[in-house]
Amino acid sequence: MVRRLVELHGGRVEVESELGQGAEFRVFLPGLPVRPEEMVPASTAVEGHAARLLIVEDNTDAAESLMMLLELLGHRVRVVHDGVAALEAATANVPDVMLIDIGLPGIDGYEVARRIRREPGLERVVLVALTGYGREGDKKQALAAGFDYHLAKPVNPDTLQDLVARLGSAEAGRPQSGLH
Repeated sequence: MVRRLVELHGGRVEVESELGQGAEFRVFLPGLPVRPEEMVPASTAVEGHAARLLIVEDNTDAAESLMMLLELLGHRVRVVHDGVAALEAATANVPDVMLIDIGLPGIDGYEVARRIRREPGLERVVLVALTGYGREGDKKQALAAGFDYHLAKPVNPDTLQDLVARLGSAEAGRPQSGLH
């Protein structure tokens, strides 16, 4: 995800690692664009579909990185770090898409999905499990809980961008099926 964010800004990432010595990461970003006409506005990167997203992720670094990527792509993003906060945030301001980690403290992502599906007014919210639980049984459990999509971490930023861009418009509605 870091590599993709840096590349979207016209930069590059280099990594060096020696066994038992740790790793060194270097990020190179341009100071100013050479030609402003080469810059692509973030809103065009998502083909005109700006989604209202709610990220539910207890890892603050992962949540911030994901939020930065999606905002750079032109989406409106909110972040919460637990299941109870996710339910409150979704009810207060209905998102188009929720990206939900499964392994949350307190109420896990499966229970968040079940409760969202029972909540009046939230029936059309697209639920995406964004999780480290990637076995076939985990995908089936996600579908049974009410998720529309299942993406295993680490997610390919292009895959996420394509999915969110497709789902981003209010008229897109819930997919008929589509656990990936």
